[in-house]
Amino acid sequence: MRISDPLKISFRNIMAAKVRSFLTILGIIIGIGSVIIIMAIGTSAQQLILNQIRGIGSNLIGVLPGASEEKGPPAGAFGIAITTLKYNDLQAILKKQNAPNVVDGAAYVNGSKTAQFQDQSRSVSFTGTTASYVGVENVSVANGRFFTKEEEADLSRVAVLGSQVAEDFFGKNLDPIGKRIRVGDQSFTIVGVLASRGSTAFSNQDKSIFMPLFTAQKIILGIDYVNFLRLKVDDEKNIDRAVADIKATLRDQHQIKNPADDDFTVRDQRAGLDAITSVTNAIKYFLTAIAAISLLVGGVGIMNTMLISVNERIREVGLRKAIGAKNNTVMFQFLMESAVITLAGGVVGIVFGTLVSLLAAIIMQKLGYQWPFVITASSVVLAVVISTAVGIFFGLYPARRAAKYNIVEALRYE
Repeated sequence: MRISDPLKISFRNIMAAKVRSFLTILGIIIGIGSVIIIMAIGTSAQQLILNQIRGIGSNLIGVLPGASEEKGPPAGAFGIAITTLKYNDLQAILKKQNAPNVVDGAAYVNGSKTAQFQDQSRSVSFTGTTASYVGVENVSVANGRFFTKEEEADLSRVAVLGSQVAEDFFGKNLDPIGKRIRVGDQSFTIVGVLASRGSTAFSNQDKSIFMPLFTAQKIILGIDYVNFLRLKVDDEKNIDRAVADIKATLRDQHQIKNPADDDFTVRDQRAGLDAITSVTNAIKYFLTAIAAISLLVGGVGIMNTMLISVNERIREVGLRKAIGAKNNTVMFQFLMESAVITLAGGVVGIVFGTLVSLLAAIIMQKLGYQWPFVITASSVVLAVVISTAVGIFFGLYPARRAAKYNIVEALRYE
């Protein structure tokens, strides 16, 4: 028997029961399509986040309050208010003798308030930061200017708007420079509008209002600590040395002698990228496993279809055995049919998943996100392997059942 013979018989039997075969294949299409879609969208989302973080700069170091394990998140990431990080820590780090490779840095506090202009009112997020923010973050001011160090020191009530906030309140025709906007119960003079930047590192600059650090601390929030620091290193190759210098400076500032007692976390972009990659990979593969469970439903459908096919062809099995077909030959024939059904469903599922992923990418790009369309070879190979394995696994029992039929009983079956 040639290998093409079972294939021809398989296709003929599948076409003889088109509706039943289609419904069986549909379950595989949905399962495989789901695997492709989740892996594609998960990979695209991962690339979007990583590209956004890389866009901030590969020579940046973040300092957060609270200790953490080497690869774990700091305590502040869990919403715990930790007050150990101060503006004075930034000043100490920026001293050349302490961290010579750190060329600039900014301190940050965040919050949300209701912003009001005339009869318009919206809930917005605000960021209190230092005048060095523009240089550290590599942002551009589209209109007006950023606030100065003098305004920062004088607790000036000046504000710089993100591009989306400016458009929401003033539209595209009204110039916001010089206008006054109320944030909470305080009135601020608008001195600038930032160029559009979009979402970066889980926040959206375009939807934020920026104000001097001390103004945000003392007048809006009533605190004396900062939420985090971001430091700029002269060269990416000096990051490891800069991290060591920053840790030594902070231990001296906080009078910590044992590194195990650190009340801060220092992370460079590489560590952040590695951590985010690990987390997003775990989520992606978990969701893929959930989607793959739907293939069990398709597998049960295949087994049911193959059992019906076996019962309908008992006499055929008897005839084939009567003319010399061995049990393995009969078993191989039914396994081939099961594999053909699932492989066909797998191919269609790959095409379906690819088209849906492409549509999702187009929609996200239309919404303004730099969303890449990614279909990895591993996801396609995985889909083909899974579909074939499902066909063989769930087709094994019906195939073995067909192979075990007694010749005489099979020929007498009505």
